[in-house]
Amino acid sequence: MFHIANRGREVMRQGGCQCGRVRYAIDGDPMHHALCHCADCRASAGAPMVAWLAVQENQLRLLSGELSTYEGKNGAVRQFCPHCGTGLFYRNEAMLPGLVDIQSTTLDDAARLVPGAHIQCAERLPWMTMLGELPEFERFPGG
Repeated sequence: MFHIANRGREVMRQGGCQCGRVRYAIDGDPMHHALCHCADCRASAGAPMVAWLAVQENQLRLLSGELSTYEGKNGAVRQFCPHCGTGLFYRNEAMLPGLVDIQSTTLDDAARLVPGAHIQCAERLPWMTMLGELPEFERFPGG
């Protein structure tokens, strides 16, 4: 299992959706932080991978707002803001009992937590391994 450094130090993090209607807090340290490449996460997010921060269910508190819930395949339950559509939480009691995965880029301090692993790489898009070869631009090219 991959873990976050500095376990045991109590921290509280907050995050929320793009429009600000849904806000949440995480008490304590997360279990792990990973980039998931599975087809279900890609389809749900409309992105080539999703960064997930796993915490115990009792560490997550909803501070404000309402959530919409989508029940997917094999026990997957995804929650998101019904107004702006930001994906927030993933649960799968059969596979990850007692855990909730939080889309880590919704954290206020998202840049401070570096993922510790890539998971579900068997389903990774082949071109994801070549990203370092692409040209980079600070903003839009030619602008």
